[in-house]
Amino acid sequence: MPALLDPSDPDRSVQWPLPPARPLPTGQRALRLAVMASGNGSNFEALVRACRQGSPKAEVVQLLVNNPGCGAIARAERLAIPWQLVDHRQQPSREALDQQLIASLQPQAVDLVVMAGWMRIVTPVLIAAFPNRLVNIHPSLLPSFRGLNAVGQALAAGVTLTGCTAHLVGEAVDAGPILVQAAVPVLAGDDAISLGQRIQRQEHRILPLAVQLAAERLGLGQAAAGAQG
Repeated sequence: MPALLDPSDPDRSVQWPLPPARPLPTGQRALRLAVMASGNGSNFEALVRACRQGSPKAEVVQLLVNNPGCGAIARAERLAIPWQLVDHRQQPSREALDQQLIASLQPQAVDLVVMAGWMRIVTPVLIAAFPNRLVNIHPSLLPSFRGLNAVGQALAAGVTLTGCTAHLVGEAVDAGPILVQAAVPVLAGDDAISLGQRIQRQEHRILPLAVQLAAERLGLGQAAAGAQG
């Protein structure tokens, strides 16, 4: 009888749903993805690498950042992904920022936009331009611990289980339909750095699946599919 896996392994997690065990449809075209990031960009890089390995069948064609000099830019240059700065400090309102994002995204004819550490609240302006096509990754088991500092919120609450969620973006913050979640244990002695690192490793796992599931909900990428409507 094989030995059981050690359930106390801090990098073990429970993910739902599991990756679908089925081949991609024959003739399926590659999805065109854009990523929006504000910081280090590790989820951006993880998604690019997953796409280049064929799961999901997609290509990241653009990175948008709002912070000059953020780590995501260096990753984009190393990965040869075109990037553009859309600095929120130069915009008079959140709506104006989202209009600038739309102006940058629409010429790329992207199927989905992935918010991978985008630290700005989006408005109905952007949501209406990409209905059910905005995917966000958040470091908690939503609906718990919405908003900023979700890892700190979990530690302050004293929970023994937290995790991460990939979801579609709605008008309420961190409240759109859930695509994938992974649960992560909170260990004795955890701080925001140690717990955040373990959650982030699970974010890297579930975000590519979330992209695939979001595309399937809309029938994107099928051989007969046209450009974004």
